[in-house]
Amino acid sequence: MSTATKSAPAGERLPAQKTSGSSGKKLFRKVEPYIWIAPSVILMAVFILVPILSVFQLATSDVSRAGKIKGFNGLENFSKVISNPSFALVLKNTIVWTIAVVVISTVLGFMLALVLNNKFRGRKVARAIVVFPWATTLVIQASAWNFIINTDYGTLNTLLMKLGLISAPVNWTPTPGTYFAWEIACGIFVTIPFVTFCVLSGLQSIDASYYEAATVDGAGYFQKLFSITLPLVKSSLTVATVLNIIYVFNSFPIIWTMTKGDPANLTDTLVTYLYKLAFYNGKQGEAAAVSVIGFIILLICASTYMIYTLRKGDEDL
Repeated sequence: MSTATKSAPAGERLPAQKTSGSSGKKLFRKVEPYIWIAPSVILMAVFILVPILSVFQLATSDVSRAGKIKGFNGLENFSKVISNPSFALVLKNTIVWTIAVVVISTVLGFMLALVLNNKFRGRKVARAIVVFPWATTLVIQASAWNFIINTDYGTLNTLLMKLGLISAPVNWTPTPGTYFAWEIACGIFVTIPFVTFCVLSGLQSIDASYYEAATVDGAGYFQKLFSITLPLVKSSLTVATVLNIIYVFNSFPIIWTMTKGDPANLTDTLVTYLYKLAFYNGKQGEAAAVSVIGFIILLICASTYMIYTLRKGDEDL
């Protein structure tokens, strides 16, 4: 009797233990994904969200040369920036710089990716050579380009004179506009490898059977390119383009190393311009306003491009 009496309550408690254990597992399964992403969310909040909010605070505040916030001044900093005659020129330079570098590097990078996707002798060496400009820091790249186009001791003049194509050194940067064009060329050169390998990763994921079937149907090279290759690498190309817009728009080292935006802001972009405002002129509030303007422009451009591309992709499907 006593044994039966003791074992019965123990037997009754077992289902309750199983129920609490199973509910605990279900709760953990629901919470587990949030536990895994929590470190990333915290890092993003600390290193991305907090600085963005700080910049917005500076842009709408009266800031001393020492960086001390004196008080809220609304849109006064934005008004000062936009009314400055230099801002329109800098904004135009930024748009020209971004569009030229992104468009030309995307086209050339896509073409280069098509070449490197083919099988030929020395393909691994060619891929390694292509990645060199991307692996080198932008300051070194810009310094090298400055050395190449220098009038007195530049390697471009030396090479052309040895080949007999010119008899005297040529000034390759007679105006700020030509110097800005060389900066764009440097930007294109260092950006091509990024686009190339983004597109190349997409090309290598395409099943060869698509091309074989198209060949059997009598499709030519360009028919395969526009009907198979471009639609299937669209996602890789979209990612590469959006990241490219962000990187190029915010690119600082090339412009700063080659010209520092001189003379008279004629080769400045928004990034170098706000740097001068903050650290040369002590106008940190106006510099923050320029930064906010650039952030809004980037947000609109990147969002519009991605929405348009995704919608078009859904319509094609």
